[in-house]
Amino acid sequence: MGTVVQLKKQINNSYFQLKESVDEKLALVEEKIKLKLTSDVELVQKMTNYHILTGGKRLRALLTLGSAKLCGYTKGGRDINLAACVELIHSATLMHDDVIDVGDLRRGKKTLNSIWGNQSSILIGDYLLSRCFEMMVEDGNLEILKLLSSTSAQIAQGEILQLQHKGEIDMLEETYLKIISSKTATLFAAATKVGAILSNTEGREKDALDFYGKNIGLTFQIADDTLDYNSELKLFGKKVGKDFFEGKVTLPIILLFQKIDSIERKKIDNFFKQEIRSDADLSYTLNLIKKNNIISECYKKADYFINLASNSLSIFEESKEKIILEKLTSFSLERNF
Repeated sequence: MGTVVQLKKQINNSYFQLKESVDEKLALVEEKIKLKLTSDVELVQKMTNYHILTGGKRLRALLTLGSAKLCGYTKGGRDINLAACVELIHSATLMHDDVIDVGDLRRGKKTLNSIWGNQSSILIGDYLLSRCFEMMVEDGNLEILKLLSSTSAQIAQGEILQLQHKGEIDMLEETYLKIISSKTATLFAAATKVGAILSNTEGREKDALDFYGKNIGLTFQIADDTLDYNSELKLFGKKVGKDFFEGKVTLPIILLFQKIDSIERKKIDNFFKQEIRSDADLSYTLNLIKKNNIISECYKKADYFINLASNSLSIFEESKEKIILEKLTSFSLERNF
């Protein structure tokens, strides 16, 4: 944990430095998203307007813009179009996620499904994906079309794999990594690789940015899952215990299950077999997590992927963009927004 605290200033700066370095293009990405989500159907427009207002970090879009800049893409607007496309894929998956998880809050605001119901939310998610495919076709690059379409399929498979193992308290760490590789890391990898494809770079640079994106995505998801059990942090827009109440088995629970005794295991197992978990159940689990130093263990796992991501950029020449992306590998570990 000590390492994480020391990194806090660097983490925040790297995220905002990336935003600042592509600020003008990011504003155009926002405009592109609004334009693409325009509809003559009143409910579609109302729901997409609400979605846009909920905001977000736009991290995947930033990674596309930053990677393209790292690889020397400066002229033209293809990076703007594809950054918007990547962001819309992410948004569509969140809408579907909230329906599956019966989520009622996202980024501190009510989810679409909690306001307009599951049916409309699923269809709006599908609408976003259809817009994404229009944008891929507009770009005209077959490699990008293949990459982003296969990424969408991979995300769906990751969601199904997670459903398949829901409540499986003795889940293997390998299975957990397979799930988050598909549902989270694959889109991060696509976001960064797109930047290299746009710039017509060599194969090894594409591979390096693909590897970078995958590992920063794994770091991001492990940190996100760890935040859900870190009762010592004040979080913006994320309620502690959300995954617990939804019955999701994530890394903190997997590592906890490996360390506790048989009586504690049975109790935790029963929590996840129940249809509904109580505040008392969460409190018991959080106490065990604290007692067994699980938060620190999770961050150690994330550190491994941070190092892989950072090292993958070594093939690129020194530049402002490279330094920012290297520092960004640590961004998610101490974030609270």
